[in-house]
Amino acid sequence: MTDKNVAFYTLGCKLNFSETSTIARNFEDEGYNRVEFNEHADVVVINTCSVTENADKRFKTIVKQAQKTNPDAFIIGIGCYAQLKPEDLADVDGVDLVLGATEKFKVTDYIGDLTKNDFGEVHSCEINEADFYVGSYSIGDRTRAFLKVQDGCDYKCTYCTIPLARGISRSDTLDNVLKNAKEISEQGIKEIVLTGVNIGDYGKGEFGNKRHEHTFLDLVKALDQIDGIERLRISSIEPNLLKDETIDFVSNSEMFVPHFHIPLQSGSNELLKKMRRRYMKELYEDRVQNIKQKMPDACIGVDVIVGFPGETEELFLETYNFLNELDISYLHVFTFSERDNTPAAEMDDVVPMKVRKKRSKMLRGLSAKKRRAFYESQLNTTHEVLFEGENKSGYIHGFTENYVKVKTFWNPDLVNTKHKILLKDIDDDGLVRFDFEKVPAALV
Repeated sequence: MTDKNVAFYTLGCKLNFSETSTIARNFEDEGYNRVEFNEHADVVVINTCSVTENADKRFKTIVKQAQKTNPDAFIIGIGCYAQLKPEDLADVDGVDLVLGATEKFKVTDYIGDLTKNDFGEVHSCEINEADFYVGSYSIGDRTRAFLKVQDGCDYKCTYCTIPLARGISRSDTLDNVLKNAKEISEQGIKEIVLTGVNIGDYGKGEFGNKRHEHTFLDLVKALDQIDGIERLRISSIEPNLLKDETIDFVSNSEMFVPHFHIPLQSGSNELLKKMRRRYMKELYEDRVQNIKQKMPDACIGVDVIVGFPGETEELFLETYNFLNELDISYLHVFTFSERDNTPAAEMDDVVPMKVRKKRSKMLRGLSAKKRRAFYESQLNTTHEVLFEGENKSGYIHGFTENYVKVKTFWNPDLVNTKHKILLKDIDDDGLVRFDFEKVPAALV
């Protein structure tokens, strides 16, 4: 046991947050006290991302911030960037330890007496050794819990480093997913977000081999039966793996909410082929139409990449117009950045960075327009809000089941509570004001 403090900083996706939370609980089991990143800490763990170049660069900034608060802290880098470029992380001034894809879950085994190292020490496996599954979920970090159900990816998209950073597709057992979901519900958390690298691929590697007993639909149906969970949300899922049967089931579920995030990446079939995506835009359009037919108020988010090699002005406009005409709710826009050891980094017809940024700005503007239109379509309708736990400039925020972000004056008694509301109007900051259908006791 120890009286040492440990702090964490997480970059990247929901999956990283779930893994950070599990690693933090491992530290607590060893007697460490978890503290906030800006508080005194003897150990600082930075969970890295490598989806974009900016995520790589941010690591150095986070290390400097950690050193400013805790100049003597033992600093550890883990996560995707740590697997892809461990030596680069180890060379950053102040970094003591770098752990790869499998080692990060045994971080306390590598720490020792916390003596600062002259040079960063690296423990990183070959990525083909990352063939076993480690479950994780987040508790205590947010109102919603992120439940990891799958890891790794067998897709070979030409721009992506994730298979190099996380290994082959593999899944948690269905029994363990259900056990973790019950543990989350017992903590009083009302919403669980299913997360993974490619969650639609769930079932693959469930038993540590090629057996494939369960599917994503089996997972969804089983979770729908668990007592104590009030909301289940599906995070990003590939369009070719989002089957009509799953859409049908969600549309009739009391717990799964009408919110889908479906990566598109390009509205041009020519570019989708160059990216080695496993669908054409016609299939994507079919998925959106099916969702909206079954769930007219559903929120649909879209990932899109701008500036991919060979993206001419005509092909960009094809994507822009395709998205403009789709009945979607918001975009996550990624400006293409060349990643080492990916085929896209070697492709000809490179789009100048100035053009990439201009196109990104156009799509971000389209996203704002789409979100506004979606919010306007929901005004004067009744929904159920789950309030978050943070005081933001005197306001508390929450999300409806279909992912409309609302606000009202801060009241701590509202945190992690659900209420029926009538959406009234959109505020200057783009969030929605509302009336309670029945005023909560906390406000009386």
